[in-house]
Amino acid sequence: MSITSPEIDSLLEKTEQNPFLLCAIASKRACDINNMLRGQHLRVTAIQEFDDITTVVSGEDSISTAMEEIDSGTLSFVKEDFDEDIKGSNIRVQHNS
Repeated sequence: MSITSPEIDSLLEKTEQNPFLLCAIASKRACDINNMLRGQHLRVTAIQEFDDITTVVSGEDSISTAMEEIDSGTLSFVKEDFDEDIKGSNIRVQHNS
C-alpha cells in the first residue's frame, strides 16, 4: 500500500515530521473506526435480518479515512500528552532492563 493522497509530506507536517507519531495516530483512529463499524453492524443486525447500512459505510479503508482526517485537521494530537506518554514508555523500558 502506498500513500498517494494525502501526500506523506503533508501528513508529516501535521505530526512534527515524526513518522512514528503519524503511524500511532492513524492506527489508533483506524482501530476506533473499525470498532465503531463493528458496533454499528451488531446493532443493525439485532433489529433487522440484513445489514445494508454498515456495508455501505465500511467500504472505505479505515487507515485511508484516518490519514484524510489528519490531513484535513479534523484529527490531531496534544503535544504535551504525547510527550508524557513517550517519557513514561522510556522510563518503563529503562526500568525493565
